[in-house]
Amino acid sequence: MVNIESNNKVALITGANKGLGLEMSRQLSQQGLTVLIAARNLQAAETATTSLKNEGLKAQAIALDITNSSHIQTAVQTIENQFGKLDVLINNAGVMLDGEWSISNASSVSLDIIRQTFNTNFFALVELTQALLPLILKSSSGRIVNMASIEGSLTLHADPTSLIYDSKPFAYDASKAAVNSFTVHLAHELRNTPVKVNSAHPGWVKTDLGGEGAMMDITEGAKTGVQLATLAADGPSGGFFHLGKPVPW
Repeated sequence: MVNIESNNKVALITGANKGLGLEMSRQLSQQGLTVLIAARNLQAAETATTSLKNEGLKAQAIALDITNSSHIQTAVQTIENQFGKLDVLINNAGVMLDGEWSISNASSVSLDIIRQTFNTNFFALVELTQALLPLILKSSSGRIVNMASIEGSLTLHADPTSLIYDSKPFAYDASKAAVNSFTVHLAHELRNTPVKVNSAHPGWVKTDLGGEGAMMDITEGAKTGVQLATLAADGPSGGFFHLGKPVPW
């Protein structure tokens, strides 16, 4: 498969001021896309943008707290006024509030933690995607990438032989399973359009979320999101992938 033409393509990446978001911004910029680096704090977004510009890449800072509806509407208006369309949306921003990965806490995690987790990882993601969809539909090759996690796989959580069987932070895992459901449903709704919607498992990556014990560096971890953001017209939609290979739902 040949990747989409990158000339004049515009991508928005949430939580892009550091970690996977920044590295996906770098890799897409290297392919010729103009990347909008979104972060809750404009100064953080501008610092990240400057670092890419110093590498000769095309990037632009945008303040976007995805849990703030007014921020979302301002971002949509800014993109519409400046570009008239959006070619790539990578829903990367997320939180893990359970505390530890190697726990099983469905009986004890507080409803407040569950609500906070879903508010960022799911509800805000859905609201932002719905708000930007009219602009994505104006693209000749719109791509929506939901950064999920293998922790959202019900199949693997139910398998005693899987690597994640004993890792069950409920709030985080359930939010990512919900994201995967959104991917499947939105992809079906858009099946007769050029837009492709997929979930990405980046891997266990050395980020603030993944920790220093993670097995993958950020450069490698960014590859799955970038691959799905630049799928060719004959690429998949409605799937869950890691480095080009399907991940069980």
